[in-house]
Amino acid sequence: MLSVSDAEGIIFNLVQPLNSQQDTELVDLLFAGESLAALRADRILASEVTSQLDFPHWDNSAMDGYAVRYEDVQDCSDQKPAVLEIVEEIPAGVQPKSTIQSGQAARIFTGAVMPAGADTVVMQEKTRREENRVIIFTAPKLQEFVRKRGMYYRAGTQLVPAGIPLKASEIAVLTAVQCTQLKVFRRPRVAIFSTGDELVTPDKPLQPGQIVDSNQYALFTLIRHSGAEPIMLGIVKDKPEALKEAIAYAIAHADVVISSGGVSVGYYDYVEQILESLGGEIHVRAVATKPGKPLTVATFKNDPRPILYFGLPGNPVAALVTFWRFVQPAIKKLSGLAHGWEPVFIKAVTRQELCSGGKRETYVWGQLYVKNGVYEFQPAGGLQNSGNLINLAQTNGLAVLPVGTTLIPAGEEVQVLQVGS
Repeated sequence: MLSVSDAEGIIFNLVQPLNSQQDTELVDLLFAGESLAALRADRILASEVTSQLDFPHWDNSAMDGYAVRYEDVQDCSDQKPAVLEIVEEIPAGVQPKSTIQSGQAARIFTGAVMPAGADTVVMQEKTRREENRVIIFTAPKLQEFVRKRGMYYRAGTQLVPAGIPLKASEIAVLTAVQCTQLKVFRRPRVAIFSTGDELVTPDKPLQPGQIVDSNQYALFTLIRHSGAEPIMLGIVKDKPEALKEAIAYAIAHADVVISSGGVSVGYYDYVEQILESLGGEIHVRAVATKPGKPLTVATFKNDPRPILYFGLPGNPVAALVTFWRFVQPAIKKLSGLAHGWEPVFIKAVTRQELCSGGKRETYVWGQLYVKNGVYEFQPAGGLQNSGNLINLAQTNGLAVLPVGTTLIPAGEEVQVLQVGS
């Protein structure tokens, strides 16, 4: 049985990210940030973006006021105001017609192009207008309220790096520089199925001894939130022939395969022997976690990268905990994310005492929140058992009790793994 850190190292090292040349597609700018409506993660940019436009595109005013020559106003004051002739009015979107000469000014509005000859803007609150003249009472700084061409971005340099998710802020930037099509990584394909003669779909009436297959639906949602395309293969009975057929189909059609159930030491647990019969190399068979000890990780040789196989426990909470801890980061790394795919741990104060047997790294599920600027953790009420799916609702954090730790008292600090999406 592997430690958590050893299992994590093995799993993450097995992941070979999508190729920036072969595993990409072009998408229109408007759809590059699609996520919420389809319950998907943002698209991942596959290649850096540069632009042939400077930003700002031209010198422009950052304030409503008057465009002037600094040398005309550098010594003005309340006692000795500068009086300038207004030769033009320049609203945003209009090309200036005049060149500002000594003793002249142009009325200018925020965002408008600076006229030739002017190098400074005096805000209107520090002036008084009298017909076609402006009286300036306060000396500005040189180039005050002028946004110079290229001061935010120079054409031809990197604008947005590869390997980042395209969120609203990136879409705003790319829109501003007229980048209408983007090269993004395709979404990894993840096949999922559940094993067990006792499982039924949620639309079927329950017979004695049967349980609803919640794992596949929960994993479907988590996979989409992780930026991948789930392929649901349904429920596979505990028959070696059926399992072999399902696994063979899955590894032929997906980048990652996830099964739940069938990976412990029970009489009907055939998954590992089937994986080996299909040419799979098993890297992980069990991990010292609670819940989630029976975790199988295997790879199948494939060009250009191996197919990853994760055999998760059948118990609903154990299946989700192992997904959050190991599988979700692997999928995010595979998807092309350069950074931010790793698990995120937060130091928080636990509101109740947390207990563990101490022999395995134990995860206590509950809610992570901020109160008075401090992260706090509230464990879910009721029995913390891998078969108790009910109190998993609203979970967004897993408090971690390391091996050898049997108690963390209320009010003490604990590491919490952020989860839930």
